[in-house]
Amino acid sequence: MKGTANPQYPIMIVDDEEQILLAIDTTLRMAGMTNTITCQDSTKVMNYFSEHKVEIVLLDLTMPRMDGEELLSIINLQYPEVPVIVVTGAVDIETAVRCMKSGAFDYVVKPIEEDRLLAAVRRGVTFRELERENLALKRRIFSDTLEHPEVFSNIVTNNKVVLSVFKYVESIADSTAPVLITGETGTGKELVARAVHASSRMSGEFVAVNVAGLDDHVFSDTLFGHVKGAFTGADDIRRGLVEQAAGGTLMLDEIGDLSQASQLKLLRFLQEGEYFPLGRDEPKRSNVRIVAVTNENPQLLKKTGRFREDLFYRLHTHHIEIPPLRERMQDIPLLADYFLEEAARALNKKKPSLPAELWPLLGTYSFPGNVRELRSMVVDAVSTHKSGTLSLSIFRSHIAREQRGQIESAQEPQRQTDCIIWPLNLPTKEDTIKMLEAEALKRAKGNQSIAASMLGISQQALSKRLKQNKQDS
Repeated sequence: MKGTANPQYPIMIVDDEEQILLAIDTTLRMAGMTNTITCQDSTKVMNYFSEHKVEIVLLDLTMPRMDGEELLSIINLQYPEVPVIVVTGAVDIETAVRCMKSGAFDYVVKPIEEDRLLAAVRRGVTFRELERENLALKRRIFSDTLEHPEVFSNIVTNNKVVLSVFKYVESIADSTAPVLITGETGTGKELVARAVHASSRMSGEFVAVNVAGLDDHVFSDTLFGHVKGAFTGADDIRRGLVEQAAGGTLMLDEIGDLSQASQLKLLRFLQEGEYFPLGRDEPKRSNVRIVAVTNENPQLLKKTGRFREDLFYRLHTHHIEIPPLRERMQDIPLLADYFLEEAARALNKKKPSLPAELWPLLGTYSFPGNVRELRSMVVDAVSTHKSGTLSLSIFRSHIAREQRGQIESAQEPQRQTDCIIWPLNLPTKEDTIKMLEAEALKRAKGNQSIAASMLGISQQALSKRLKQNKQDS
């Protein structure tokens, strides 16, 4: 299954010394990179390349029959996309530099330092992942179809920006790197997070946790678990969410509210792929994919010091921004109909028909609560519905209440900036009323009933005035 091999294709280790092969292979496997293959005969490397895909190559330079420099040239010529990390003795640094100029990705000096080796290999793996994702993204951009549209069936939209998000999600499906999902409250960030998991076809579970308000101890216990006797009350072993989501996706909601101490632990986990359950001295490894979610501006969090810059960039490997509902107003009829059917089914009622006046009414509203707010409005309306066409009263009262609340909560200077800016020559009273009526009709997209409600008069009164204005002109 996808998500089990790490990395996706094998790391090939080429060295004529068996002990070196074993040492490097063990080091990589201990670090969680278990998809490896060793080769002691350099002349057999290209035969393997012709039948299999390779993630990266660790290549010894000093070998019999075919030395590393010659093999590097052949790999670089025939498979330029595969990073080659040369392994050289301390006296051969000049040779290593020459290899770098010939296309080597990096070099490691013998005797091999584990940290240096792992850092070079991780960079190579990340390079390959990003390269594949860029190619996949290009294919999605130039294609109007999704490979797995069923993954996004719970997200109702016809908006081009959201559809481009779907294509991006498919393009990063094979990546194990973290994903940062941002957007206002109620835009559907968790639905997108679940789509990220589903598109990856990872074998593990999708596990979500809200980290807002968790102190460092609770955060560590929740994510990493504890051993028996780790602290007072720890009478049994606790599996953390990282272990529960092994081979799958762990969504960290409200990541912007994470404490600094917890941010540091999360950073280490993302960098090393290992963690310490409370009370345990030996680290445990995990291949879980982290999806971080926030409704705050991550750049502002970083700028104000509330969020570690190094963690921000680690989480920001893949970034998905969900647009607010006010920027995808064409989705309102689709969403309203979807929620209408959902609510009618849940309340065991016949699905009511929608009044034509509903769309221009909703089109005048900014939806600060986004899709979640629209759903609440529809459910509330269906709950009180008896028969026939759905009443507009619930929608009108909700919008009026929210707009009134926004005005009341606004600061005095803000209220002053909302005042009408009068021209030097004041219009007459009658001209002012006509301009007000014209603006209301513009905002209501020509619907007289909605425009009248904005002006605080009846629809009949507005219609009478408009007819009189037409006769006068």
